[in-house]
Amino acid sequence: MEIKLQVGVKAFIVNPENKYLLLKRKQEKYPEVTDLWDIPGGRINRGMSLYDNLVRELKEETSLHLTSEPKIFAAQDILRMEGKHVIRLTYLVDVSGEVKLDGDEHVEYKWFNIQELKELEGLDGYAKKLLGRLE
Repeated sequence: MEIKLQVGVKAFIVNPENKYLLLKRKQEKYPEVTDLWDIPGGRINRGMSLYDNLVRELKEETSLHLTSEPKIFAAQDILRMEGKHVIRLTYLVDVSGEVKLDGDEHVEYKWFNIQELKELEGLDGYAKKLLGRLE
């Protein structure tokens, strides 16, 4: 069986109050997803650098702009679907601007402190696995 490989870029964005930005996915667009809260990001476009893809995803989903070089934070394998292997690269980033949702993929955004993230029902499992490293 051939396995389809995809790469995604994600970002933990922290504000001056030491809270992290999460986006709530639109259930209609992601009917297979049960944990709707996740950090911004998405799949890369082939032929574009990881940096350019991260810039694109953040702008598309949040209207925020990178203000410094992103720092790689984690690499994870996502093997939940047969025939598909996703590599998820998560960065720590600094941004500027005001959050404006794209409207197509997300219905809500909110800033959470670490304790709130740990207690949040519906947080994406791959983001949840990284919370201990943020402290």
